[in-house]
Amino acid sequence: MLQQTQVKTVLPRYEAWFERFPSIQSLAEASLDDALKAWEGLGYYRRARFIHQAAQRIMETYAGQFPVDFEAMLTLSGIGRSTAGAISSFCFQTPTPILDGNVKRVLKRWEKNVDLKGKQLWHVAQYAIEQACDAGLWNQAMMELGATVCSPRQPSCQTCPVSEHCLSAFDVDTSLPTKKQLVKDVYWQVLIHQQDDKGIFLQQRPKQGIWASLWSPPLIELQEKPQQKPNHIHLLTHRRLHLYVNTDEFDSDGVEGQWFHSLDAIALPTGIHRLFSSLNLKL
Repeated sequence: MLQQTQVKTVLPRYEAWFERFPSIQSLAEASLDDALKAWEGLGYYRRARFIHQAAQRIMETYAGQFPVDFEAMLTLSGIGRSTAGAISSFCFQTPTPILDGNVKRVLKRWEKNVDLKGKQLWHVAQYAIEQACDAGLWNQAMMELGATVCSPRQPSCQTCPVSEHCLSAFDVDTSLPTKKQLVKDVYWQVLIHQQDDKGIFLQQRPKQGIWASLWSPPLIELQEKPQQKPNHIHLLTHRRLHLYVNTDEFDSDGVEGQWFHSLDAIALPTGIHRLFSSLNLKL
């Protein structure tokens, strides 16, 4: 949950998640819709799909017990080398490093080499953690050091507890690489079809792509930007979604989708929630 989401946003959702899914088994037995609904509003829903898939694999392959073996962890959906390093060091005290953004910055400054990356950076991280008495404590300290002392723009070398070992101490290169983020405009017609006796017609999005596996009204991608203003604009990391509402009746017979009188049990994208709110659409 903390990947790309702030702590203050995560804390109440973290507690609510474990109230809903107190065990790996309860999550594995839940439907994907249940997992996505519990994640609703946090964004980056792929994380929820990965957690759900991982829980199912743990039940099927590891008899419901989270694997202790590092390589086995890497077979679980959504767990890469850094996340596995965190789990393994915190839970099983293994000397497996973490390389999040903060730790990368600390190590590059420590070695006074801003060009460190890939295998070289992992090698430096591995060597460092192998000198530690407590691998889990080391990883947490490295992350905390980067988050609070060795900051991107204003590192506090005078208060850093390891400045005497840092090759960049009091001479830190604070220039940051610039990343040009390309945002593509996407124009979607949103077919909102309601009937008093049936509710609203929704489709589940494909398993891949924007809003994967979430529910929304039928969406038709427009090849050209319409002349009228969109009813709502929703910004994603690399997409700017322009949503144009179409309330003309259409024949839903033979169209893949379902009618819903309530949205309580299904997960909708934040952009669709906000569109519904702007239209005062309630179920």
